[in-house]
Amino acid sequence: MKKIIIIIQIFLLVIFATACGNKPATSEKEKEEHAHETHGNENSVELSPEQVKSIKLELGSIEKKQLTASLKANGILKVPNQNRATATAMMGGVIRSILVQTGNVVRKGQVIATIANTSFIAMQEEYLSVSSKLALAELEYKRQQELQAGNAGTQKVLQQSESEVKILKARKSSLGKQLELVGISSSSLTSDNIQKVVSIYSPISGSVSHIHVNIGSSVDANNPIIEVIDNSQLHLDLFVYEKDLYKLKDGQTIHFTLTNNPGKEYDAKIYSISNTFEQNTKAIAVHATVEGDKTGLIDGMNITALVSLENATVNAVPTEAIISYQGNDFIFIQKDGHSEEEHGHEHSPGEAEEKEDAHGHEHKEAKTAESTESSTYEMIPVRKGTTDVGYSEITLLKDIPMDSKVVVKGAFFLLAKMTNSGEHEH
Repeated sequence: MKKIIIIIQIFLLVIFATACGNKPATSEKEKEEHAHETHGNENSVELSPEQVKSIKLELGSIEKKQLTASLKANGILKVPNQNRATATAMMGGVIRSILVQTGNVVRKGQVIATIANTSFIAMQEEYLSVSSKLALAELEYKRQQELQAGNAGTQKVLQQSESEVKILKARKSSLGKQLELVGISSSSLTSDNIQKVVSIYSPISGSVSHIHVNIGSSVDANNPIIEVIDNSQLHLDLFVYEKDLYKLKDGQTIHFTLTNNPGKEYDAKIYSISNTFEQNTKAIAVHATVEGDKTGLIDGMNITALVSLENATVNAVPTEAIISYQGNDFIFIQKDGHSEEEHGHEHSPGEAEEKEDAHGHEHKEAKTAESTESSTYEMIPVRKGTTDVGYSEITLLKDIPMDSKVVVKGAFFLLAKMTNSGEHEH
């Protein structure tokens, strides 16, 4: 019985020794297959330890960040139509004087120019003439009433006298209104103060934006003479595309700068969203009131705006980690990381280390990827989103392991090496 047990033990020992002898060959074969797969992947690039060190490549991870989402849009500053006005003359004439200059601040009802026309003199003359005839007609009508009361007059003459009074009253009233429209007060008009020129008044309070005439210019009725704009009600029109319209609502805050002078920032608040598309575009106008200081803002200026949206916690990486290639965005991840035991230190290559600052607070630092062996990095497609405080939101377009290490510094060099290698192979 003991002999049988000894024989079995010797047999098992031989099998174990044979298995141990074959293991290195299998591992070598797997390494060759892995190397072939890596070389055949056009989206991967391999770096030696010296190359990693020379480009100061650093690794990090995809983090959860609370980024302030915002929507960028272009627009134009505008003054509402009810806050812009054109001063005109109700009748044509010759400009006698211009009392303001472009940029002057004027108040509503202020005289800004004068105009002369012989028709103004004729209208005043006719008004005074009709007024005199009306006074005589009223006296005659009163006399006919008295005669009729004493049975000394006829009904027909009384009626004719009454009709004459009504016609003259209507004519006087009409002429009086016409004089008021051209700027002449009929209530104080006498034969001694007939005006040969009339005044042009500012329709609103604001600033003179444009003067269309010169002294001596001949203008027709209702031709523009001077334009006045009230910038106190300045607002901006943003042009937002259909896909982003749902993100906006009344009351949202807008931060904007002048396109040609981005140094100063202004604020505005959305008060209305149009329900029609702008002509020849797929953009929709969003109207906002400019708040606070409006110094330097002029009607018609182009602006660049950021519409503040709600804070959102999203997957994010340092903006530097995202590279653009052939119109798409990518990040690089380390494909063949090495274990802590293999490197004999506490953290794997590129792993963010927990450190304490001078105040005792813990923070993460990206560590330079160092290894005694070559490392492979794979390019992963992503969709870039909101950017804030040096980080950008990403949406992965390909599944990767949750603990993947992302290249946060040196991604551009990896892309350059990968593309150069591809051209060399072809």
